[in-house]
Order: sequence, then C-alpha cells, then structure tokens
Amino acid sequence: MLAGLVPPRDRQNVQVGPEMRRGIAELDGEGEVAGGVIVLRTGKDALATIHAVQAKLAQLKSSLPEGVEIITTYDRSRLIERAIDNLRDKLQEEFVVVGVVCLLFLLHVRSALVVVVSLPLGVLAARNASPHPAVFHAVRQLLSVMRALPELVWALVFVSALGLGPLPGIMAMAFVTVGFMGKAFAEAIEVADPRPVEGVTALGASRGQVLSFALLPQAMPDLVGTTVYVLDHNVRAAAILGLVGAGGIGYDMVMAMRLFEYERIVLIALAIYVVVTLLDRLSDRLRARLIHG
Repeated sequence: MLAGLVPPRDRQNVQVGPEMRRGIAELDGEGEVAGGVIVLRTGKDALATIHAVQAKLAQLKSSLPEGVEIITTYDRSRLIERAIDNLRDKLQEEFVVVGVVCLLFLLHVRSALVVVVSLPLGVLAARNASPHPAVFHAVRQLLSVMRALPELVWALVFVSALGLGPLPGIMAMAFVTVGFMGKAFAEAIEVADPRPVEGVTALGASRGQVLSFALLPQAMPDLVGTTVYVLDHNVRAAAILGLVGAGGIGYDMVMAMRLFEYERIVLIALAIYVVVTLLDRLSDRLRARLIHG
C-alpha cells in the first residue's frame, strides 16, 4: 500500500535566514566594526587627504548613536609627518652647507648669485624635473649658448662693451659659470634614483615636494662638489682674464711681468696654488659629510 505524498512543511522546518552582512568585522573580540576605503587620485596630497578625513570624522562623532564610537587603528599621517620632518632637516642642512661655500669662498655676495641662478636652470634642464619638454629643450639650448665660448672670448666681448676693469671679467666668468653649472646640476638631478621619487609620488606629493624631498637630497653631494670645483676653476681662470684687461689677480700678474718683478709673480702663482688646494680638500670633506653623514 502506497502512502500519500507528505507536504514539505510536515517533513522539515524551512526557514529563511539573515543575509550575509557586508563590511562588518570583529575588532579584537570587543565588537563589530564597519570600515571603508578612500581612493586617492594620482598626484594628490595624501597628507592633506588624511587630515580632511580626520576632520570629517570629528564632525560625525557628535551625531553617532549611543554605543557607537570612532576608533583609529592606524594613522599613516604620523609616519608621513615624521618622514617630511626628517627630510626637511636634512635638506636645510645641505642648503646651509652650499650657502656657506658660496659666501665664504666666492668672497662676493653678488658672485654667490651665480649658484642661485644656476640651480633653477639646472632643474628646468633636467629631463625628470622639467615641467614641460618645450621648457627642457629651451633651457638646454640656453645653457649650450652660454658655455659655447670660453671665458677669454666672453671677456673680450664685455671689455669691448664696458671698457677695462674688473666688471667685464666678473660678467664673463659668471656667464660661462652659469652655463656650466646649470648643465652639471641638470645631469646630477637626472641620474637620481627613481625609487624615492616613486615613493614620494605615491604619498601624493606635488612636483615641488618631489623635487625638494626626493631629487635634490640625492643630487646634493654632486651639487656641492661641482660648486667647489667651479670655484677653484674660476680662481685659475681669473689669472687668464687679466691678460685682456678684465681685472682680477691676472692683472696683477701681468703688471708684475711687465715690471720684471719675478718674486711677485712667484708669490701670486703660489697663492693661486694654495687656494685651489684648499678648495679641493674642502670639496672632499663636504662630499664625505653629505654622503656618509
């Protein structure tokens, strides 16, 4: 004898359970927490975004129901701020060293402006720091024109335009020095390791912050070495410029030759040698300090 069909409600208990709760997790066994994700656009300031989120959460605290609170489990802004403070202190120290070199060994505040002009040109002429390819090529061409002719030729040009005296010599050396140092600075920036640049960029750093905290600290030892090298080169070049009436220590040497004062010539040559040697030793110490700390 066949039994009749038994309906499902008589065979089992069918019950619809709750749906899966999304976005909910346990926090150290103390209760349920809800989390979220904030997407940051490339090139934006990560630290400013974190502070904006913190300000928004602070506004929401007053409207939360009883028993609900906001707990910070990881705050990346502290890590970013410590990294920026460390890089800022190191960069300021390096800039002070460069400034002391310029002011003490160029012995002329206006001559120290050569470095101030060369650094921005070097940044604009660096392929990885220039804001636009057109700016890169234009500045490169300008630096090529400035260093195409030696100091002696430019001294003749400025002597013809301004007359005899130290001013044409200063202008000739400054003109060529800006061209040479701008090119050297650009190459020092271009060979910087791209990994720190990628790391700073990933934190949302702007172009200026990438330059200040990733490119310049790496290039600073080469910048200091190039600056000191140009200083001792200009000391030697000043002796040649005096031959065309551009003033400087070279003019004293020419006058001593004309008066057959050979002892004075020897003293001038010895003074040039001592200054160049001291600058070379200084360059070694400064580079070692910047590289090894």
